[in-house]
Amino acid sequence: MSGDTRPRAIALLGPTASGKSAYALELAQRLDAEIVSVDSALVYRGLDIGAAKPTREELAQAQHHLIDVREPWQPYSAAEFAADAKRAIDGIVANGKLPILAGGTGLYFRALLEGLADMPEADEAMRAVIATEADERGWVALHAQLAQVDPAAAARIHATDAQRIQRALEVYRLSGKPISDWQREAKRTRFPLKVLKLVLSPPDRAVLHERIEQRFDAMLEAGFLDEVRALRALPALAAHPHPLDLPAIRAVGYRQAWEYLDDASDAATFRERAIAATRQLAKRQFTWLRGELDAQWFDPVTQRTQLDAAVAGFLGNGRA
Repeated sequence: MSGDTRPRAIALLGPTASGKSAYALELAQRLDAEIVSVDSALVYRGLDIGAAKPTREELAQAQHHLIDVREPWQPYSAAEFAADAKRAIDGIVANGKLPILAGGTGLYFRALLEGLADMPEADEAMRAVIATEADERGWVALHAQLAQVDPAAAARIHATDAQRIQRALEVYRLSGKPISDWQREAKRTRFPLKVLKLVLSPPDRAVLHERIEQRFDAMLEAGFLDEVRALRALPALAAHPHPLDLPAIRAVGYRQAWEYLDDASDAATFRERAIAATRQLAKRQFTWLRGELDAQWFDPVTQRTQLDAAVAGFLGNGRA
């Protein structure tokens, strides 16, 4: 038997639309466990349909943490998530229950399980300067600027990812040191729980793409556009000078819906762009997941028996 006496936790990782939330809920009910969401969209109030947030009925079936903890115009960093998640996990363990970490936000998982670099804190004045430059020149131009001073960061940050471009330039300008160097030098601390990492994904990428398309159409039928209209009507968002730069509104599907409601595209183009953006998200998630060398991969549909066996073997006490 293993000599590792740390409390156990299960991490359910995977690309969008892979079935993580459904399996997390099933496990939580079966094991009397609690779910910690590791999703950068679910932290925002009002992002429900488009973020595939658990329904009220599902939330009532198992205790969920880190859902609806910020307004859509409020910032929420990976460091804040890690601190909040650790507090939630400590409470779950103190109550003698199993934490289930479920989501697809790689930065959140890394912040929680591995820790973050002790780099310069956010500087609102510097961020304002960078935002002004972006207004004048565009984020693609600032991404090119980042590539000059930090090629490693630019290679992994998309040219339109305003939040991460801004942060990388902010750190470099404040410290004179590339953010990629800070990240490489980060001091890693041992996570206080023993974690079973399970990646849930169909082996055939075409199957996932079909699920993404079907899910988005279901979201449209459920009133996704009305949800975005309600967000646009919120005074704090309506008055915001650059709502499309907010992390909440940049969440996949929401940006495309916002632009569609600004008459920037027709309905068919909106649908096509939203689905394409979701597939691109899945592609980036796969890139991250392939680096999780200690994770086991299962298709939750066709390999359910093996998936359940991996959970049972990890817990080692017949709980699964």
